[in-house]
Amino acid sequence: METKRRPATVRVARWSAAHPWSAVGLWMLFVVLSLTLGTAAGTKNIGEADSGVGESGRAGRIAASADFPEKAEENVLITATSGRLDPRAARSAADDVVRRMKALPEVESVGEPIPAPDRTAVLVPVTMKGDTEHADLRVDPLLAQSAAVQDAHPGLRVEQVGTGSTAKGLTETLGEDFERAEYISLPLTLLIMLAVFGALIAASVPVLLALSSVAAAIGLSSLVSHLLPATSALSNVILLMGMAVGVDYSLFYLKREREERRRGRPDALEIAAETSGHTVVVSGGTVVVAMAGLYLAGEATFTSLATGSIIVVAVAVLASLTVLPAVLAKLGPRVDRPRVPVLWRLTMRSGESRLWPVLLRPALRRPAITLAVSTAALLLLAAPALDMRLKQPGSDDLPRDIPVIRAMDRLTAAFPSEGTVHEVAVEAPAEQSAAVRSALTGLAARTARDPLFAHDRTPEIRTSPDGRVHLIDIATPHARSSDEARRSLETLRAWLPEALRDVPGAESGVGGKLAEGVDFTGHLEDRLPFVVGFVLLLTLGMTGLIFRSAAIALSAVALNLLSAAAAFGVLVAVFQNTWAEGVLDFHSSGAVVSWLPLFLFVVLFGLSMDYHVFVVSRIREAAARGLPARAAVGEGITRSAGVVTSAAVVMVAVFAIFGTLSMVEFKQLGVGLAAAILIDAVVIRIFVLPALMALLGDANWWPGRLAPRARPADATVPDMPLPARRPH
Repeated sequence: METKRRPATVRVARWSAAHPWSAVGLWMLFVVLSLTLGTAAGTKNIGEADSGVGESGRAGRIAASADFPEKAEENVLITATSGRLDPRAARSAADDVVRRMKALPEVESVGEPIPAPDRTAVLVPVTMKGDTEHADLRVDPLLAQSAAVQDAHPGLRVEQVGTGSTAKGLTETLGEDFERAEYISLPLTLLIMLAVFGALIAASVPVLLALSSVAAAIGLSSLVSHLLPATSALSNVILLMGMAVGVDYSLFYLKREREERRRGRPDALEIAAETSGHTVVVSGGTVVVAMAGLYLAGEATFTSLATGSIIVVAVAVLASLTVLPAVLAKLGPRVDRPRVPVLWRLTMRSGESRLWPVLLRPALRRPAITLAVSTAALLLLAAPALDMRLKQPGSDDLPRDIPVIRAMDRLTAAFPSEGTVHEVAVEAPAEQSAAVRSALTGLAARTARDPLFAHDRTPEIRTSPDGRVHLIDIATPHARSSDEARRSLETLRAWLPEALRDVPGAESGVGGKLAEGVDFTGHLEDRLPFVVGFVLLLTLGMTGLIFRSAAIALSAVALNLLSAAAAFGVLVAVFQNTWAEGVLDFHSSGAVVSWLPLFLFVVLFGLSMDYHVFVVSRIREAAARGLPARAAVGEGITRSAGVVTSAAVVMVAVFAIFGTLSMVEFKQLGVGLAAAILIDAVVIRIFVLPALMALLGDANWWPGRLAPRARPADATVPDMPLPARRPH
């Protein structure tokens, strides 16, 4: 008699179980090769030619095309520790700085000391040798000399701010943040897994697989960066996503195998491969589809984030389907060793859960009222999102307890031209060089009469060797987040075409950090409908195809939209106001980081579908055995409660740790993700989803009918079981 061909997840699990050492060895080889090749190739980061949208992007590309030599600039700032600055003491310290810096082999040139217009500070400009990218690695000798000047002149404050020193100061502080987050997240995840499984080996397997997936994904993303350049935050996002989905997918698989093994099933691994393995594939596919929507944003940072996230999710799915069955087959019952006495007894309690039937009672007994109340509560939580304001993060958003940031504040207060700078770029035929210089000189003179612009220095025009490209930096004394700074940008962009009207063939643009933020936010607002539409339509199609039900697909999209909206409401309520500043240690800028809503939307949609697919799959299994709709909903949610709750706790814990970092964008990312997963796993799963499915009844499977499964989870498997382990 010909047997039915088993699903691919079962066939892969069979091979891995039959060849465990081969499967584990191949996986380790894959991880090591990915990491080694990625490290050897290095990471190509997004540059001026790759990034930027709108007018600022055009200005950046014009500047990059001229190949201006980039110099690492440092500034030694001398101010009074209190009271007025003594000019003689400041001049003596400045001369000391000049003498010491000129003696260093790392220094190319030292400028003359510059007094501030209000005589509150003296600035000594220093130009370093070498490139700007690695200036932080060469700046230590300069910092040592600045410190020596400080020791020699204790009545003054001597600080260094510049390309290398600022990068070094931020890297040390923020790098310690990320290291601390990593050191906390790993033990915390392991502790949660211990509470879930009650055994050290079982708890360690998901964590180790997630870590190996992250390592492989980081290596692969470095290789891919030579085709699609990477953003600086990519490795952090890969760690965040990889730990979340990597632990989740292993948890889905391991919990199901353990559940079936406890029931005495010799084919427990096959059942886990067919059910949870299938769910892992589907869940991974939905995350990949959601993240692919970021490509439609048409911006290098989102392209990088999408690519890195897709890689780590794909690698995590591969690990769960290949090496995990091999590990479980090789370990067998030993996966539950060594046992933690109290936790082991709690995880192995027999009998049905008493808690979950109580929690689900309102949704199953009074579904209409429960659905109305819970939906209204989520909509109320989402209401603040209607007032969401977006802005790009900048130096204004960095913690003021970082020494180099405090020094930067004093520098820009004394020398406004060192603060918010608009970079004007003009490209024209070389024969028009004199006309372009004349036009930019007139533009600079016009800004000198306007209070929107800084007047402590005369802007300098730079010309490329071939005479095609001209650059001029025009600063504003106002903070980047202020309305005045925004008006200065708008004014300059209006004046530039007027200045160049007599220069035929000229292409121009106003760039700089403020311009990039304004253009980036505007670009995202324009692209948002396309990304959201893409994610919704593909998620709708995939869910409908998986469950063969339009009703399930529509409800999945609706519930995930509701969950995401509530998470955005929490994000706005926390970060656009000041009440949580003391709790989360941040300074509110009154806005949400502009790249976050789009990224959060696709991530939340993908991760929320993880739980939804897993829970609805268990409900579908129960309904396929002939249980009435409400009984099937209750059983499906109750039997999936342990694994979904465990996975949610892991995700919330990992994401919440990112909420403790210093950078406000990572705080917002962590809080937004943690809030969304918490809302999804608690409110949606306990109240909204069961109430909706109880109301729909058999219509859940519309437009078709749910056919009984050929092989329910507790039936005898007609195929041969997985090969038994050989006795030692």
